[in-house]
Amino acid sequence: MNYQHIFDQAIERLHEEGRYRVFIDILRNKGAFPNARCFAGHNGPKPITVWCSNDYLAMGQHPKVIEAMEEALHDVGAGSGGTRNIGGNTHYHVELEHELADLHGKEGALLFTSGYVSNDATLSTLAKLLPGCVIFSDELNHASMIAGIRNSGCDKRVFRHNDLDHLEQLLAAEDRDAPKLIAFESVYSMDGDVAPVHAICDLAEKYNALTYVDEVHAVGMYGKRGGGITERDEAAHRIDIIEGTLGKAFGVMGGYIAADKKIIDCIRSYAPGFIFTTSLSPVLVAGVLASVKHLKASSEERDAQQLAAARLKALMAEANLPVMDSTTHIVPLMVGDPVRAKKISDILLAEYGVYVQPINFPTVPRGTERLRFTPGPAHSEEMMRELVAALVEIWDRLDLELRQAA
Repeated sequence: MNYQHIFDQAIERLHEEGRYRVFIDILRNKGAFPNARCFAGHNGPKPITVWCSNDYLAMGQHPKVIEAMEEALHDVGAGSGGTRNIGGNTHYHVELEHELADLHGKEGALLFTSGYVSNDATLSTLAKLLPGCVIFSDELNHASMIAGIRNSGCDKRVFRHNDLDHLEQLLAAEDRDAPKLIAFESVYSMDGDVAPVHAICDLAEKYNALTYVDEVHAVGMYGKRGGGITERDEAAHRIDIIEGTLGKAFGVMGGYIAADKKIIDCIRSYAPGFIFTTSLSPVLVAGVLASVKHLKASSEERDAQQLAAARLKALMAEANLPVMDSTTHIVPLMVGDPVRAKKISDILLAEYGVYVQPINFPTVPRGTERLRFTPGPAHSEEMMRELVAALVEIWDRLDLELRQAA
C-alpha cells in the first residue's frame, strides 16, 4: 500500500478542481481594523484591507474587550486548568453563561469551545436522549449541524431550504407521538437570507416537535440587545434551543447554547464534546463577557454595520456586478467557477491590497462559487468605492459576465 501516493492524489484532486485552499498569512492592526498586514509573498508585511472577517462588528478590537482580557490575564493567568469538571470552571464562565441566558430570555446557557462543537455536541446528544427521535434539517444547514445529526445515529429528514410546505409534508408523514426536532439556521451565511422563524415554530407546535436554531451569524447583529433574529422577530420564547457563537459578532472565541435548565443540565451531563474538553481560557471568556455586555447596551456598531452592508450592495449593483440578493449583513458576489473565484481573490490581494477569500464547494454547491464580503462599521465609503472599481477592472480583464443593467 503506497500511502503517500493516496495522499498525493487527494490533494491533486483539489488542485484540479480549483478547490485547494490557501490560508493567507496576515496580522490585524489593533485599533485600526479592517487594516491589516499581509506576509505572503512579500519582503516584509504589506498593508491590506480585510473584507471577509467574521468579526462583523470589530469587537475583537474594542477597547473594553481588550482591557477585560488583559485584566483577566493578570488576575488568573492564561489557561483554564482543565475541563469544567476538573479545575476548569471559573467565575468568568458562570457569569458569561448567566449573561447569555439573559440575552435570549432562557433559564440557562452552556459554553463550548466553538460554535462547531456546540452544534455537534448538542444535536448528537439531544437526539440520543430521545428514543426514536427524527430530526428535520434544512438542506443548507451548516456542516457542524449535519455532523451532529449524523453522530446522533437517529433518523433524519432533509427539507428544501426554507420550504415550509416540504417541511410540513415530512412532519405529517411521521408518527405524531415520535420525538421530533426541527433544526435550522436564522441567517444563512453564504446567501445572506433569513429563516421564517415564526412559521417554523407554528409547524413545530402543530406536530409536537422541538425547535433548534443556529444563530451564529445573527447573535450580536440583530435585535435590540443583540439576541439575534429570534429577538428581532420576538420569537425567542418559541424556540427550545438557541445556539450561538462567540467568535463572530462578539469578536473572540467559543460557542454556546441557551435553553431551559433541564435541557442545559442534560447536555452538560451527557455530551462528550462538553465533558471531555478543556474549557475556554478565562482570558477569552472575560473578553466575550465584556463584548456581550457592551452589545446588549449599544446598537451603534450594529447600525453602522447595516449601513455599510447596504451601501456596498448598492455600489456593486450600480456597477452591474453580480451581487446576490441578501436581506442581511452578508454581501455575496457570484462567480460560479472555483478557478475564477480564486483568480479574482489572488488579483485583489496582489494588486489592490484587498483580502477576500473565495468560497467553494463543499461550503457552497458546485457552480455557485462566490466571493463573500462582510463590510463592518469601519469600512469607509472610500474603501468601498476603491473595492468596486477594482472588481469592475478585474471582471473586464477576465471577461466575466456582468448583470444586465435595469
